[in-house]
Amino acid sequence: MGSERLPYKNLLPFGREPLIGVGIRKLQESKRIDEIVVSTESELIAHVAHSYGVKALRRPRRLAESSTPSIPVFQHIVEQFPCEMHVNFNLCFPLCQPEVIDRAVDLALEKGESLSVPFAVWAQTRQCLKEYGDPFDITAYEFIDDRAGQVDVHTATDLLEVHRLNNGKSEVWLEV
Repeated sequence: MGSERLPYKNLLPFGREPLIGVGIRKLQESKRIDEIVVSTESELIAHVAHSYGVKALRRPRRLAESSTPSIPVFQHIVEQFPCEMHVNFNLCFPLCQPEVIDRAVDLALEKGESLSVPFAVWAQTRQCLKEYGDPFDITAYEFIDDRAGQVDVHTATDLLEVHRLNNGKSEVWLEV
């Protein structure tokens, strides 16, 4: 909820659903994901997650600051929902294909941690997260995958661009 450049970004529409819904649906379409948990400090996002049939984990305030690195958030999720593999889907890439998620999981199983380029999907084994050192020193094996999408949504202009890429350039204004 706290996006400084695009407030309420995860709830903004992309097509006919909010960005959070797009992310959940893509994870559900993946062949490698067994359970989806949304980590959030927002009760509203938790309600939306629940409407998609997934669990929501209340993120502690200390993990909800803009300066908080991702690794402690991931570790919190795995502590609450033990698993062998953690996958983070970056909602800022709504055009990412589910196959990128599957590829990230396969590479993380092989290498311990993987990160798509662009940075749409980040996966780590439980062991990797347990032993992670400096959370600002990302150790992931990076793999290039054009199916991750090219636009990283952080502003209204970015969101409009992914809408155009998704739907083609269409006229949305009525001329009067």
